[in-house]
Amino acid sequence: MRIRPATEADWPAIWPFWREIVEAGETYAYPLGATSEQARGWWFDGSHVVVLVGDKDGRILGTAKMGPNRPGRGSHVGTASFMVDPSARGRGVGRTLGAHAVEWHREQGFAGIQFNAVVETNTAAVRLWQDLGFVVVGTVPGAFDSASHGRVGLHVMYLDLS
Repeated sequence: MRIRPATEADWPAIWPFWREIVEAGETYAYPLGATSEQARGWWFDGSHVVVLVGDKDGRILGTAKMGPNRPGRGSHVGTASFMVDPSARGRGVGRTLGAHAVEWHREQGFAGIQFNAVVETNTAAVRLWQDLGFVVVGTVPGAFDSASHGRVGLHVMYLDLS
């Protein structure tokens, strides 16, 4: 597997799993029923976007976007979002993208990384981020309307890079 910068020409390969993940209603608060054009605009929003591709077939297995969490006086803390093609889960794609994001933020001089909305029932993601050194600094109760669990908490997670 290798990571490379994404281009908008990658969107046709990203869109099917982006849509599947969002429409499942378990991990992202993007609006349901988004068009491809809307979703592309949200994902390619000026952030640093990468894709992870398989070595054998060159298929895009996952994508991540990263950059400052807030503009101006909050821009020293980064953030990131990740999507892994469901057919590629369990192959280390999320871990590889997560480790890449941590290293990218270090290289860019960020003081830390803050995830604003990790769904508490997304236990695989919570465990992954904790394995990479993130801590839950707070949970907003009932802030996410999970399709299968109802209203559940959103964790704010942080990794100090200083």
